[in-house]
Amino acid sequence: MDKLQDFRQQVYRFLGNGRDAIFDLMDAVLTSPRVKSFVELSLSAVYRRKWSSLYESLKDSRPNRGRIRRLCVEQIPKDIRPLLAGDHTGWGRPHAKTLKDRSFVHQPNLVEGNKPIVLGHDYSTLAWIPEMTGSWAIPLCHERISSFETAGQRAAFQLSQVCRDLTVRPIATYDSEYGSAVFMNLTEDIPADLLIRLRPNRCLYKAPAPYSGYGRPRKHGDKFQLANADSWGEPSATFSLEDETVGQVQIQQWSNLHFRQAAQRHIQVIRVTHSHCSGLWLAWVGEQMPTLDSLWRLYLRRFAIDHWYRFAKQRLHWTLPHLLTPQQALRWSDLMPLLSWQLWLARQLVIDTPLPWQKPQTNLNFGRVAQGFAALLVRIGSPACSPQPRGKSLGWKSGRKRSPFSRFPVVKKRASRSKKVNQDYLNS
Repeated sequence: MDKLQDFRQQVYRFLGNGRDAIFDLMDAVLTSPRVKSFVELSLSAVYRRKWSSLYESLKDSRPNRGRIRRLCVEQIPKDIRPLLAGDHTGWGRPHAKTLKDRSFVHQPNLVEGNKPIVLGHDYSTLAWIPEMTGSWAIPLCHERISSFETAGQRAAFQLSQVCRDLTVRPIATYDSEYGSAVFMNLTEDIPADLLIRLRPNRCLYKAPAPYSGYGRPRKHGDKFQLANADSWGEPSATFSLEDETVGQVQIQQWSNLHFRQAAQRHIQVIRVTHSHCSGLWLAWVGEQMPTLDSLWRLYLRRFAIDHWYRFAKQRLHWTLPHLLTPQQALRWSDLMPLLSWQLWLARQLVIDTPLPWQKPQTNLNFGRVAQGFAALLVRIGSPACSPQPRGKSLGWKSGRKRSPFSRFPVVKKRASRSKKVNQDYLNS
């Protein structure tokens, strides 16, 4: 409980202007499971201000994102090698025609027959995966992707910022969208190991043959086409195991491969096959490579970030408000990692309160911790100050005499030089 209270106190210090209203807003989100509009959060018992303060606080707040990010990174244990997961998701705003910097984002839940895109804002997330089981993924960065950059550029920037604050070299996992030469070049100088999924139509190159002594040395060897088994050659390592869920798993590894536009970065390619998957292609780029039997399990853990996206949109009401500017939307999105970290620190303090149709749980997930957070909030309190009384002035007290000179004292004006000269002339 002391760790949770200290975290909330530090967050309160770094929120900047309007931090009292912002902190009450966070507590209202954690204790309000079902709201139909953003303004209904002001009806929560823990929100002690008027409904207009919801929008005014997001307009006036200036959170210190650097200190908040370092505060979140400090919660990661120092004795483990952190596993990170990066991805991006869209916040659809098709009806906000005056909203600035809109772009086409992916939207899976559309009418059948339409393209899976919609106008809105795209957000990139880098999360820490704390456990090898379960659905916990706690974000460290959750930032908007502007229309002047790509998802890979924003992901590389987030990874570089987080690695500056970490003391241990992390493992960062990404989906097949990031498995390209462009992302390899962007992350070349970042002290992190990458585990990325490759699309089955990718083409890589083997190491070139030894220099023959004539002409320029070759940079690329033979092609390694993932869709063409004849171009693979003999794997450098093979491993098989029996998994409790999927059965027999076959793992193959090819070493010293590279992309054509990123020949300086050597890649270890891993192919995983089992009864439910014809071929999962993974690329390892880094120094301390784990064993083959644990490598593919590390990549499967990255799907926990998809659970957090669903939780943020449904339970934390991330995409509920219709804000006017991208700055307000970004400040509202800055609260999502802070809310998630409070739930993670409170997972062993809350009492499981399942609904009548829910089964009791031993290892609570995001939703179960949020259900019992209201009872814990009564015990830990809030660092935010109570609102000051505001409204129309009481005016002058009845029965008190008002002096005409008390509010408007007589000020003697100094005569100008021209008037003084004229008066001296008349006197003479």
